[in-house]
Amino acid sequence: MNAFANLIDAVFTIYIWLLIAAALLSWLSAFNVINVRNKYVFAALSFLFRITDPPLRPIRRILPNLGGIDISPVILILALYFLRDIILDNIR
Repeated sequence: MNAFANLIDAVFTIYIWLLIAAALLSWLSAFNVINVRNKYVFAALSFLFRITDPPLRPIRRILPNLGGIDISPVILILALYFLRDIILDNIR
């Protein structure tokens, strides 16, 4: 059971880091710090968008417009930490 708990913890941690990377890359592309026309940057942004956007869409629909500030990744990260703790407490 300990190995299964470690696997679940690793999956949650990797997904949280992917959310952080997607948020950072979206900020960098919005401020033209990185070139989105570069095929490697575009591939990374496309991958992160496809991985992180489906769970963020329902949160974005519920949240009010905050004037261009997207706090949906923060809310999802907090929810993932909460869900991870619940799952790991029940396993261990």
